[in-house]
Amino acid sequence: MKLAALALDYDGTIAVDGTLSPLVRQAISDVRQAGIAVILVTGRQLSDLRRVAGDLACFDVVVAENGAVLEFPSSGRHVQLSHAPAAQVVDGLKQRGVKIRPGESVIEADAGAAPTILEVIRSLEQPLTLAFNRNRLMVLPQAVAKSTGLRQALFALRLSIHNTVGIGDAENDHDLLDACEVGVAVAWGSAALRAIADEVIQGKGPDAVAEYIRRLSKQSKLTAAQMGRRKLLIGYRHDGTPVNLAVRGRTVIIAGEPGTGKSWLAGLLCEQLILQGYCLCIIDPEGDYRALEALPNVVLLGGDDPVPHARELVRALRHPDVSVVVDLSKLPHEEKRRYVEHMLPILAALRRRTGLPHKILVDEAHYFVGGPHGTTAIDSELAGYILVTYRISSFDRSLYSSRDVVVIVTRESDPIEANTLQALCSSCTLNPISPETFDLAMNEAALLPGADEACGEVFRFRVAPRLTAHVRHQTKYLDMPVTDNHAFVFWTGDGPGPRAATLKTFTGLLLALPTEAIGGHLRRHDFSRWINDVFRDGTLATRLYALENRLSTDKPHAVAESIAQAIQARYETARDIQMVPVA
Repeated sequence: MKLAALALDYDGTIAVDGTLSPLVRQAISDVRQAGIAVILVTGRQLSDLRRVAGDLACFDVVVAENGAVLEFPSSGRHVQLSHAPAAQVVDGLKQRGVKIRPGESVIEADAGAAPTILEVIRSLEQPLTLAFNRNRLMVLPQAVAKSTGLRQALFALRLSIHNTVGIGDAENDHDLLDACEVGVAVAWGSAALRAIADEVIQGKGPDAVAEYIRRLSKQSKLTAAQMGRRKLLIGYRHDGTPVNLAVRGRTVIIAGEPGTGKSWLAGLLCEQLILQGYCLCIIDPEGDYRALEALPNVVLLGGDDPVPHARELVRALRHPDVSVVVDLSKLPHEEKRRYVEHMLPILAALRRRTGLPHKILVDEAHYFVGGPHGTTAIDSELAGYILVTYRISSFDRSLYSSRDVVVIVTRESDPIEANTLQALCSSCTLNPISPETFDLAMNEAALLPGADEACGEVFRFRVAPRLTAHVRHQTKYLDMPVTDNHAFVFWTGDGPGPRAATLKTFTGLLLALPTEAIGGHLRRHDFSRWINDVFRDGTLATRLYALENRLSTDKPHAVAESIAQAIQARYETARDIQMVPVA
């Protein structure tokens, strides 16, 4: 993910005895010139901060009073996010002899006065909390913290907390580090804070932070090594142990044969990412992800409406907490291909510029990024894609051989695809892997050895349940081509005849070809076998088998017409159905 914002604590992190380090100030200038916003997040009151720090124009935003106040130095805009201290609390503390410094929302005091302050708060029944910062404490309104102020600052800048690195040193920085995508502690600060940090800056003071910031100015993205605190539940081992996947900035490939739950699993990842506040763009060729619109901040474009133009899609993705599903199910296959090939570079450029969307999902990805030239549409440096495919063999090896790529497999029986997966596993582990490894049950999947979470083995698990229903559109099969080796070949007396790679072509040929081209197929039940083996639609195959048996009483073309009508009724007018794996 792109690095877009840096959130810095003040005292003990970039300042000593209240004085901002000159090296830090210069490093902040460097990182801002690289296009990264810098936000100061401090417990100090603004008047006090101006006195000790001087000019605050080096920051894009100042979050003061532990999250209760915002100041935008370039414009002079000032925002108080919470109410002023209650007069009865201020008076009560003074009457008890507590030395305090009231601010716009916060009341500062010595940490040793905590018992007396608590007694006053309880006696007055006030909704207040205490935040400790070494030998000082702050009395704050409930739900005010550094993270809440930072989120408001980022909202104003139209940036995401998931593109932010936070750096702190003390007790009141815990929620700051926890909220940011990457939380960084300093080695000379709180041991408890270091224990929960994603990374620790070694050294003895602010100059070490300055060096770290200078490195960030040359870094275009958050690295996978820095991330990993946020988890996605993807399933359970057979002993009931949860299986989690770290979000990180990695690309995830979900592979497996048609009808084995790949889109279900991809939708499961999307649900959790959306609910954690990530911005997603979901390229949905078949309408399988429409149900995600039931989740907050999800916009559905396309479907029965015209598909969005590039400008419309970019506009929809300008808000950090909004995800977009682009439903292409009503477009013919060639139009889908041209649309996705046009949009993927635009989305990649948008992510490089703004950091959004955090993740780009492409279903039926073999049609759009398969082949030797498919990698040009994928920004491998920023990564963060979710690619769903039943033909991973068509991918350029560079798409799945990197350590930053996670491969999850549902059932796979096709020898070519199984051999590709076997070769991928063999490059990541010394343990022998056979094609039978991918003979999984319908509610099973396997994490391949390249992912850290797999611990060097093929890690099998039961797929977790979802919040939203998975809607599998039948209409996709009408114009979605199958592979050449799965196409139906009509035979005539002279040998092989026309080929049908889509059901639309198949029904057209079925009605147009002469009797000698269809009679033998009817007698051998070739049509029902093709539907069962290639499309795995047992219901329709059973119906066609019964129609083929009518050849003994009906003319071949009458039977062929009934078969064409059965296919059209099944796929042109069928309502959406739910495919829910067994938990």
